[in-house]
Amino acid sequence: SSSLYDTDLYAWATGNAALIRSGRLDEVDFVHIAEELESMGRSERRALDSRLSVLLMHLLKWRHQPERRGASWRATIKEQRRCVQKLLTDNPSLKPQLPAMLADAYVDAVLHAVAETGLDEATFPEECPFALADVLDAEFWPDPA
Repeated sequence: SSSLYDTDLYAWATGNAALIRSGRLDEVDFVHIAEELESMGRSERRALDSRLSVLLMHLLKWRHQPERRGASWRATIKEQRRCVQKLLTDNPSLKPQLPAMLADAYVDAVLHAVAETGLDEATFPEECPFALADVLDAEFWPDPA
């Protein structure tokens, strides 16, 4: 079972699930199952971080380039907020980590905003200018800087 883990993850996963369901626990590859469970948790956290970063980047663009605002940016902001809420609903234990995640995602958001807007990095505040509640609030749209 362990070598199957390295060569065919799908077969390994379905095989171990069948072993667990049939009660054949002495044959289960618990070491790799534990690794996969930890990986799933990290994946959910990375997905939330990515959504926050995209959301923050678009909020920055909304604030710093009001002349370029459009339906596409509005749709992206709405979609990212919805996806963040879904991730938090599915993974409520991530909620306490949001303040730190927001600060980390903001660093990435600035880098992407600089690349997409052509604005100087100094244009953007060093720390996230938006409160977490505002970032997640469907009614919040930043005023121009």
